[in-house]
Amino acid sequence: MKRRVVITGIGAISPIGNDAVTMWKNAKAGMNGIDFLKGFDVSGNHTQIGGEIKDFDFVEYFGRKGLKRSDRFVQLGLIATKEAMLDANLDLENEDRDRIGVYYGSGIGGLATIAQEEDKAKEKGYDRVSPYFIPSAIINIAAGQIAIDYGINGMVTSAVTACASATNSIGDAFRSIRDGYLDVCVAGGAEASLIPLGLGGFNVMQALNKTNDPNNASIPFDKNRSGFVMGEGAGTLVLEEYEKAVKRGAKIYGEIAGYGATCDAFHVTGPDPEAMGAKKCMEMAVADANLELTDVDYINAHGTSTPLNDKTETLAIKKAFKEHAYNLNVSSTKSMTGHLLGASGAVEAIFALLATRDNFVPPTINTKELDELCDLNYTLGNGINKEINVA
Repeated sequence: MKRRVVITGIGAISPIGNDAVTMWKNAKAGMNGIDFLKGFDVSGNHTQIGGEIKDFDFVEYFGRKGLKRSDRFVQLGLIATKEAMLDANLDLENEDRDRIGVYYGSGIGGLATIAQEEDKAKEKGYDRVSPYFIPSAIINIAAGQIAIDYGINGMVTSAVTACASATNSIGDAFRSIRDGYLDVCVAGGAEASLIPLGLGGFNVMQALNKTNDPNNASIPFDKNRSGFVMGEGAGTLVLEEYEKAVKRGAKIYGEIAGYGATCDAFHVTGPDPEAMGAKKCMEMAVADANLELTDVDYINAHGTSTPLNDKTETLAIKKAFKEHAYNLNVSSTKSMTGHLLGASGAVEAIFALLATRDNFVPPTINTKELDELCDLNYTLGNGINKEINVA
């Protein structure tokens, strides 16, 4: 018998808020978190804007020694997870920690550490790299550090699936609880690749926006879109078996009812132009939840603001939902946060979750002139109140 899975805690740090409450408040208000980059010298990069974390004192939070021992992506993950764990109010001293797991992903991991240590090695020699280099750079270190900090002894793993890393982590955690392997999971993802090397790499791929106008860069579904805007951040959700959560009197935000995953198997960076993988994925998720496609009220889109993604994603929604596609509300919160890469799925899962809680569709900001191939209801400009039961 499949068990029900609910969300009892959330935490986030993003370009539009350093905690989940502030982030959602600013998303509802349509805040633009994209600006000129201030954390490092961008004079050598064509792209000079991004979605940075703002006004957060990492030294005060971790201490100087702590900062040296972990990459920024790990730090972001720990910040979001602490908030989520406090929110969930789990009494770990009285929990079976063998029945708690961590599913926490990243698309790239410790890129800043890799770049920094390579520079140091070339200047001073390879025997002078930090002993924390490897433990800071590997992608599963965020999940591992979360497990260490909270004494979690169940399955601890990391999905590494580019922009789907956090989404897959949440989906895999959901299945592990539903199928009885675990009772609680800390799930999500973190990314901190907003460094000169990261910007340069995505720029030469022709993936980044071609403007340096913060208000005209991340413009999903706009006919003038030219690429995504890089961001950084983390999102964490605490997933819990429903009966257990009810028994301990936990606050329940909502339920994860279904999950689907597919692969285009088409091209290393480009989506299948027929959008069959994305179509099937959405159909699978809805079927897994024992719902009808017409039950879905809102889609938080990938909505990257790249020419290929937005038209292909729109096509996928139309193929999956048919006439109902035009009754749905769709929005891309990347218009506010930028693209958080491997953390996107977690932060956007939180947006979708809170949209159902508050019956509010967050907006797609700065999009002005829709592409003729992007003809759905993208909730442009301002968010709206609407009953949302399924997202």
